[in-house]
Amino acid sequence: MPVAAPTPMLVNASRFRAAHEADWARLDALVTRVEKRSVRVLADDDLLAMPLLYRTALSSLAAARATSLDRALVAYLEQLCTRAYFQLYGPPGSAWAQVGRFFRRDWPAAVQGLWRETLAALLLTVAAALAGFWLVRADPAWFYGIIPDAMAQGRDPTATADGLRATLGGHGQGGGREGMLAVFATFLFTHNAQIAIFSFALGLAFGVPTVLLIAYNGLTLGAIVAVFAGKGIGIDFAEWLAIHGTTELFAIMLSGAAGFRIGLAFAFPGRRARGDAAVEAGRGGAVVMLGAVVMLAVAGLLEGIGRQTVTAGATRAAIGAAMLVGWLLYFYLPRSVERGDGAR
Repeated sequence: MPVAAPTPMLVNASRFRAAHEADWARLDALVTRVEKRSVRVLADDDLLAMPLLYRTALSSLAAARATSLDRALVAYLEQLCTRAYFQLYGPPGSAWAQVGRFFRRDWPAAVQGLWRETLAALLLTVAAALAGFWLVRADPAWFYGIIPDAMAQGRDPTATADGLRATLGGHGQGGGREGMLAVFATFLFTHNAQIAIFSFALGLAFGVPTVLLIAYNGLTLGAIVAVFAGKGIGIDFAEWLAIHGTTELFAIMLSGAAGFRIGLAFAFPGRRARGDAAVEAGRGGAVVMLGAVVMLAVAGLLEGIGRQTVTAGATRAAIGAAMLVGWLLYFYLPRSVERGDGAR
C-alpha cells in the first residue's frame, strides 16, 4: 500500500504573528531610524539588539515559508530582512560618504603603506633617467633605440632649437604647431597611462615587468631631456613638463609601488599561501591604483591648461612645484585616525 506524502505542518497565522510581531515591529522601527538618519542615532541597547532581532526575523521568515503562511506575511518578512541586512552588512554610509572616506582616509593610508616601494620606484626612475640622458648625450643614435617615432614626433637630435622650442607652446607657434603639440601631449599622456596601468597589473609576475616598465619610463624621460638640453633649452622643456609631469610621474611611481608590493607578496608570501598573500597585497594596491587614475586625470587637465592657457615657463614650473608639494602633504602629512562610526 503506497504511503501518502507528508503534508506541510500548518501554523495558525494569527498566533504566529502575535508571538513574534513585537520583535518584528522593533526591528522595523530601528531599521527605519537608521535609514532616515544614521546608525549613530541608536542607543547602545538598540545597537546590541539589532543583530539579534535580525536573526529572529530570519527564523520567522524561514518558518513562514516552511509552513505555508499567508503570502502577505512572507512578503513583509522578506522585505524587513532585506532592509535589515543592508543596514547591518551592506556598504557603510551613502555613496558620497564612501567617496569622501576614500579621499579622506583610504587612499592616503594606502599610499603611506607603500612608502618603501614608492621610494624604490623613485630611485629606479631617477637612475634610469640619468642613464638615458647620458647615453643620448654620448651618442645621439641611442635616442632612436629608446624613443619610438610616434612619441618623438620630430623631437629628435636632428631637430633645431627653434623647432624644439616651438613644440613647447607659448613661443609664437602657428596653428600647425599647436596641433602637433596636442598630438604629442595626447600620445605622451596615453603612453604614461599605459605604463601606470601595466606597472600595477603585471606586478603579479614577481614584479619583474614592473621594474622594466618603470626603468623604461625613466629612460625615455632622460632621452628626451638630453635632446632639449643638447640644444640649450633643457630648462624650457623642464618648465613645460613640470606643470603636469610632477603629478603624472608621481602617479606612475605609485602604480609601480603597488606592482612591487604584489610582486614581493607573491615571491615571498611568508607563512601564508602565495595566492592569499598576493590577494591581500592587491587590495591595498587597487586602492592606490584607483587614486593614480585620478592623478592621471588631473595631470591631463593640467597639461591642457599648460598648453592653452598658461604659457609662461616660470608659471608652469611654479604650478608644477605647488602640485608636487600638495600631493606630498596630502599623502604623508600625519592625520588623525577615524573611528568606524565616522567620528574623529
